[in-house]
Amino acid sequence: MEKKEYRVGERDDGLRLDLFLAGIAAELSRSAVQKLCRQGLVLVDGKEQCKAGFRLRHGQKIEFYLPPHPQSKAEPEAIPLDIIYEDDDLLVLNKARGMVVHPSAGHRQGTMVNALLAHCRALPAAEEKNRPGIVHRLDKDTTGLLVVAKSDLAFRSLAQQIKDRMVKREYRAVVHGTPPGKQGTVDAPLGRDPHDRKKFAVVQGGKGRQAVTHYRVLGKNGPYSLLAVELETGRTHQIRVHLAHIGYPIVGDPLYGSKRSPHRGKGQLLHSCKLAFQHPRSREYIEFTALPGEEFRPFMPEDPMPPPSAAAPSDK
Repeated sequence: MEKKEYRVGERDDGLRLDLFLAGIAAELSRSAVQKLCRQGLVLVDGKEQCKAGFRLRHGQKIEFYLPPHPQSKAEPEAIPLDIIYEDDDLLVLNKARGMVVHPSAGHRQGTMVNALLAHCRALPAAEEKNRPGIVHRLDKDTTGLLVVAKSDLAFRSLAQQIKDRMVKREYRAVVHGTPPGKQGTVDAPLGRDPHDRKKFAVVQGGKGRQAVTHYRVLGKNGPYSLLAVELETGRTHQIRVHLAHIGYPIVGDPLYGSKRSPHRGKGQLLHSCKLAFQHPRSREYIEFTALPGEEFRPFMPEDPMPPPSAAAPSDK
């Protein structure tokens, strides 16, 4: 990311943050500034400022980070996909480990979107040109189920269902240690890590976005545990950050995992195993499941735990 810095002059005292940056940075419009604020990429005197209407004071230091310009248009590439369901409106696939969902800096080719364009030929346009049909994402090394919109109807419906928390998403995660009890909930807001803009962190003081994660302990294998994890919200890196925050990082996680783990940097053992939603056209509730890959096998529980008496609450 490109970093830029400015100082608020005397004549700009009291000016809105978005007007200030749009006026001095030719590459930024007010809407672009608002988007950067929502992404946690604007700092005032070293602190994240998520309100584009924030009133500035003379002498304040303004920093902002510009993401690299994305590829204007993704090109079709003949890359195999593990498609488990498809119709005229959508497809559900089991994403492989190491596959990036859409083109971005450092990943211009070989992504899931490139493969989808070769398979489908056309996908509904998204807000960003390099993400056609994409309504939700999985990190590069997170495996499992993803739904992709093939029609405008499906794109609108699925995006709204996700926004309204109507899509059920369940994961399997292998973590270091064993959380106490059989189940728990992490309710902690997430935002950009103020010390590393490539990472996310739990942030307090009203600067983060609400994030809620439910988990159940399925069993243990030596120093590791297998968790069932359900998302109530869907923030970037949410499961990875929340589990690390409570002291049980995901095995293999290169960003949030244990620095002393022999598995560090090999890719997080996180798998999207269940996905359920209302079909955009038929209105039928449909559910899909996919088992974790072979990389999970050495960590599978030796002593599976009985299910809890009541499932973790979910507000979907």
